Amino acid sequence: MEEKATIAEAVLAHAKEAAQASIDIVVLKAVNKGTEVVSTLASYILVIAASAMFLIIVNIGLALWIGEQLGKLYYGFFVVAGFYLLVALIILIGRKVLITDPATSFVIKKYLKHKKAQPQTA
Repeated sequence: MEEKATIAEAVLAHAKEAAQASIDIVVLKAVNKGTEVVSTLASYILVIAASAMFLIIVNIGLALWIGEQLGKLYYGFFVVAGFYLLVALIILIGRKVLITDPATSFVIKKYLKHKKAQPQTA
């Protein structure tokens, strides 16, 4: 009887170890995905910030140059502002075709690619 008890204890101990190992794997996978998301997001933020600074400086230079060509510096800023107003109106009018539909397609493709890459477990 004692032998059965020790076998049961050993099986129970192995089951606990296996359960803990499974939990550890899930936690490590979650941490891995989290760090991927954070690092990707951080790199995108840095690229967007650098691009925004570049665009701001280029736009100021362009506005000053246009204003110099037109005779008054502030005319250049009005021209650049008018250009961005026109761009904003075009984006507003065509946002479904220009932004919403492509973004939706991109997300669905990424999701389906991710689902296909995962092994199916029953």
